[in-house]
Amino acid sequence: MEPEKLKNIIENAKDKPNKDLLEAEEFLYQQHESLKLHIIDLTKKLESIENLHDVISKEIENRKLV
Repeated sequence: MEPEKLKNIIENAKDKPNKDLLEAEEFLYQQHESLKLHIIDLTKKLESIENLHDVISKEIENRKLV
């Protein structure tokens, strides 16, 4: 959905037909679900990188002690 169309539907929701409201609702729902999945994926990647960083950091600390 074009941003201007969505903005117009939101700003004039009381005057829009059900068809437009349902189209906007579906678009926003899909956007929400897509963004949620991206956030979950990024969170998993961030945790993985953090764990790998910890492994490397611990090895560096162990080597400093020798």
